[in-house]
Amino acid sequence: MTPSLGTIVKRLRQERGWKLSDMSNAVGIPLSTLSKIENDKLTLSYDKLQQFARSLNIPLTALFAEPAPKQGAPVVTGRRSLATLDRAIRITTTNYEYSYFSGELRNRRMIPIHARVTSRTLEEFGDLVRHSGEEFAYVIEGAAVLHTEFYEPVTLHKGEGVYIDSTMGHAYLVAPGYDEATMLVVCASGDEHLQDELIAEAAARKGEVPSADAGAPRWSRPS
Repeated sequence: MTPSLGTIVKRLRQERGWKLSDMSNAVGIPLSTLSKIENDKLTLSYDKLQQFARSLNIPLTALFAEPAPKQGAPVVTGRRSLATLDRAIRITTTNYEYSYFSGELRNRRMIPIHARVTSRTLEEFGDLVRHSGEEFAYVIEGAAVLHTEFYEPVTLHKGEGVYIDSTMGHAYLVAPGYDEATMLVVCASGDEHLQDELIAEAAARKGEVPSADAGAPRWSRPS
């Protein structure tokens, strides 16, 4: 079963041999608030999750992950994570609305993302995006125009996809005649912190701070 944020926070505290008050002082979150988080009665906003991770000097993905296997333990490759939009980590910028699936898994080589494209021109989009690894993008609804620094623009319609080198500058725009484009994008890299890199890229664009949807990350269990 996917661990809740409260379970992960409690494990991080116990691994350090801390009392609840020790954790509260370390991360700058009131003791009463921290207690509610550990008991899954309260969650944290994206900004607070960043603050929490920085205070403990851990990657942001550690708050979305199951415990790492003990040294010498056999590596189990039969992992499973169900992907639904209501459990995804949702980040919104002026160019895209991203929903990151399976954020609880550690050491992933693939980052599956549901992306809603909103920009229509390169002037509106800004600088092309670059990040490590490769990616596959598949249009679910509407149509998107892919711009890259080495190739002529190409229009992708519903049911069409493209595989690219993500270190090459690229941008997806809404194709003329369409209201928007919805895509499944799968980013892949040997870097275990790829998701952090992607979120940081979104935050850095033109000084924007991506806003996490009020319900995302959604750590409460579905009713």
